[in-house]
Amino acid sequence: MKKIILCCYFLVCASTIFSQNKYTISGTLKDSASGEALIGVIASVKELSGIGASTNEYGFYSLTLPEGNYTVIYSYLGYKPDSVKVSLHQNLQQSIRLAVAGKALGEVKIQGTKSNANVTSTQTGMIQLNIKELNTIPVLFGERDVMKTMQLLPGVLSAGDGNSGFYVRGGASDQNLILLDDAPVYNASHLLGFFSVFNSDAIKDVTLYKSGMPAQYGGRLASVEDIKMNDGNDQTYHLSGGIGLIASRLNFEGPIKKGKGSFLISGRRTYADLFLKLSNNAALRNSSLYFYDFNVKANYTFGERDRIFLSGYFGKDVLGADNLFGVNWGNATGTFRWNHIFGSKLFSNTSVIFSNYDYNIGITAAGINLNIQSTIRDWSLKEEFQYFPNSKNKVLFGFNSIYHTIVPGNLTSNDSNVNNTHIQSRYALENAIYASDEIKLSARLSFMAGIRLTTFSLLGAGTFDTYNPDGSIADSSKYTSGQIVKTYINPEPRFNFNYMLSDNSSIKASYDRNIQNMHLLSNSTTSYPTDLWIPSSNNVLPEISDQFSVGYYRNFDDNNYEFSVETYYKILQNQIDYKNGAQLLLNENVESQLLYGSGKSYGVELFFKKKFGKLTGWIGYTYSRTFVQIAGINNGSPYPARQDIPNDVDIVLMYKLNEKLTFSATWIYNTGYPVTFPSGKYEVDGNVVYYYTSRNGYRMPDYDRMDVGVTYECKKHGRFQGEWAFSIYNVYDRWNAYTITFQTNPNNSQETQAVLTSLFGIIPSVSYNFKF
Repeated sequence: MKKIILCCYFLVCASTIFSQNKYTISGTLKDSASGEALIGVIASVKELSGIGASTNEYGFYSLTLPEGNYTVIYSYLGYKPDSVKVSLHQNLQQSIRLAVAGKALGEVKIQGTKSNANVTSTQTGMIQLNIKELNTIPVLFGERDVMKTMQLLPGVLSAGDGNSGFYVRGGASDQNLILLDDAPVYNASHLLGFFSVFNSDAIKDVTLYKSGMPAQYGGRLASVEDIKMNDGNDQTYHLSGGIGLIASRLNFEGPIKKGKGSFLISGRRTYADLFLKLSNNAALRNSSLYFYDFNVKANYTFGERDRIFLSGYFGKDVLGADNLFGVNWGNATGTFRWNHIFGSKLFSNTSVIFSNYDYNIGITAAGINLNIQSTIRDWSLKEEFQYFPNSKNKVLFGFNSIYHTIVPGNLTSNDSNVNNTHIQSRYALENAIYASDEIKLSARLSFMAGIRLTTFSLLGAGTFDTYNPDGSIADSSKYTSGQIVKTYINPEPRFNFNYMLSDNSSIKASYDRNIQNMHLLSNSTTSYPTDLWIPSSNNVLPEISDQFSVGYYRNFDDNNYEFSVETYYKILQNQIDYKNGAQLLLNENVESQLLYGSGKSYGVELFFKKKFGKLTGWIGYTYSRTFVQIAGINNGSPYPARQDIPNDVDIVLMYKLNEKLTFSATWIYNTGYPVTFPSGKYEVDGNVVYYYTSRNGYRMPDYDRMDVGVTYECKKHGRFQGEWAFSIYNVYDRWNAYTITFQTNPNNSQETQAVLTSLFGIIPSVSYNFKF
C-alpha cells in the first residue's frame, strides 16, 4: 500500500528532482502550555533568505535544504520566537513547543514576530479570524459569536436581524459551506439566527475563503468557513466558563496522558424558559424557549508518526407555545481522524465524518395532534495527502465521498380525518478527487494550481418524475434501491497567482469554478429552520459559479497596518427561483414549483486593519451587486437577487486602556435588501387583492447600528482569573426593519398602510467569564 501511495506522488510530482545532498527537517509545532497544534507557524532559515515553511492545520511542517549547518527560526504571532541550530547531514525530526509571549517581552520583540502572510500568501479572498478578538467585540446579550464577528468582514453580509443566513460576495445563504472539524453544518443558527451554533470557548481556528478555494473544498458556490475545535490541554486541567443574561457556558479540558493526549468538554445553554416558569400567565409557564449545544473532543499521539482525533457536536433549539405549537431543530456531527506521517515529506489525514440535521414541528388543536419531521444526514470518507518535495513546493491531493440521505418531510396525525403524508426520501452519492500544487517560482512570483473532479449520482429507490413547463407531470419512472437515476460529472479548476511588488506589497489574482449539488428551497423573505434541502436531480441541474478575482495588498509600519482592495466577478449558471405562490412544504412535486436561469455578481472590497498597539481594529467597505435572469419571472428581464445589497460598511475598534480594561465599539451600515411589495390593489367579492409587478422591485429601509462594550479583567488569584464583560447592543436605539406588511387603513378603507416590524431596540447586557 505504501508503495502505491508513493507511486501516486511521483506521478503528481514528476517534475521534482531529488538530489543526494538535500535533506529534510520536519516535525510538529505546539503551544507549550496547552499542547494545542499551532497553525501557520513560520519555520525560516537564518542563513537562507526567503526560504521557509509553515505548519499545516495539524501543526506539521517539512523543510528541505541542501546539506549543511543552519539556524531554523520558529515564529508565530503572539508567541516568543524560538531557534534551533541543526547540522543537516540526514533527515531530522524536530518538534518544538512555543511559549506565549509574556507581558515582559516588550513591544519591540513582539514586532519581530509579526506576520505578513496576507501579502506573501498565494491565496486570495482568505481571512483567518483571531479568536482572541471575540473576547472584546460587543455582541447581542454578551454571547461571543464567531459567525457574527465574521459578518463584520468585507464581502460578508448578515441577512438581517433574526435571520440565520448570511451572504458572501453576492452568494445566497445556502451557498456557504460551513465545516466544523470537517463535518458540514446545514443550519448554523440558534434562536432563528440570533446566535450561531459555535461556542467560542470550544473554537481554535476560523478560516474564511471567499475566492480561489483550495481544491480540497467543494460543494458550495460562495464561500467556505472552515472551523476547527480546540484539541484540549495536554499539560494541566482547566475549568472555564461564563454566566450571561441569556446563557451560561462551561468548558473543561485536560490531559488523557500528559504530553500524549487530551480531551475537551464544552457546553452552553440558555435559560429564558426557566424565567417563563415564574410567570403568572399559564400560557407562558407552559411555553418553551431555549437552546443548548455540547462539544466534545479527544486526541492521542502514538509514537512520532500517528495521532488520532475524535470530536463531536450536539445542539438543539426548542420553541413552544403553551403546548399548542412547538418546533425543535438541531445538528449532530462526529469526526474521526487519523494523522499519519509516512516520512519527513509525506503527511496524510484520514477522516470518517457524520452530519445530521433535523427538525420537528408539533401542532395541537381541538384534540388533534399533527407532527411534521424532516432530516438530512451525511456519511463521509475523506483521504488527504500533503507532500513537501522541497522548500518551494507543496502538493496536496486526495478524495472525498459523501452519501446523502434526505427526508423532505413526513406528516403524521392521531386524527383519522387527516391523511398521513410521507414525501419519499432521496438518496445521493457525491464523490470528488482533487489535487493542487503550490509553487514558489522565484522570490517574487508564486502560484497555486488545482483541479477538483466531482461526480454526483441521484439514487433510488423511488419514483422520479419529469415535468412540463406548466408544472404537470410529463413522465414517471421507478427505480430500485441503489439504482442510479442521474449522474452529473463536473471538473472544477482553481488557480491562484501572487506577484510580490516589494517586501510589503503584492498583486494577487485567482480563478475558481465551484459546483453545488445540494440546494436550499425557501420562498420567504427570511430563512427558517424548516426550509427544504433538495439534491440535484433529473430536473434540477447542479449550480455552477465561475469567479475571477484580482487584488492589491499592502502592509505598513512593520506589518502593523494592513490594507487591501479586491474586486471580483462571478458568472452563475443554473440558478433556482420559485414560481409565484409556490408551495414548498410537504409537496411531493416540489420540483414542479421551480424555475431556472442564470446570474452574475460583481463587487469590490476595501479593508484596512491595525493589528497592534493600544488601539486595534478595522474598517471594511463592500460594494456588491447580484442579478439573476429566469424565464417566467419578471417577464424574463434581470432582477436583483435577495442578496443584492450594494453598500456595506463595517467599523470595528478596540482600545486597551491598560492590562485590565478594554473598550470596544462596532458600527454597521448596509443598503436595504430587495423585496417584492405590491404595486397596487383591487377588490374581488369584497376582498382586497394586492397586485404585484416586478420581482424584488423595492427595497427595505437601510440598516445601521452601533454596539459598544467594556471588558474588565479582575485580579488573578492563584490559578483563578475572572472577567466582566459589559455591552450595549444598538446603543442609539435604532429600530431597524425586520418585516414590512400591508393592510387596509381601519380609518379609511381607501388607503393602504405599510406596517413596519422591528425586533430590537437598545439592549444592555453583562456577563462574567472565568478560568482556572
